Amino acid sequence: MSKPRPKRTVTVSKQRMYEVVRRPVITEKSTLLSEHNQVAFLVAMDATKPEIKATVESLFKVKVKAVNTLCQKGKVKRFRGRLGKRPDTKKAMVTLEEGHSIDITTGV
Repeated sequence: MSKPRPKRTVTVSKQRMYEVVRRPVITEKSTLLSEHNQVAFLVAMDATKPEIKATVESLFKVKVKAVNTLCQKGKVKRFRGRLGKRPDTKKAMVTLEEGHSIDITTGV
């Protein structure tokens, strides 16, 4: 059995923070996640889990328990008979520690 890796702290510049977390995902499904202490964000395609964790912790002053990510390939759609492609996106499901919360509906 291998030894567990030591935890590394990631430092992210203020400019990179605003590039990493683009916007919160506000859908019916993402509001159901808030019951389980989770928040969904649209993030940069090259963002890593430690980078997302450090960004959310410093921007929202909360403690992050875990980060799950998913990459969604853009669909090919037709618009007025012409083919077009939606952009690829990356989402991050951020699980917060007990007692912490982010109210994403205040800016709406």
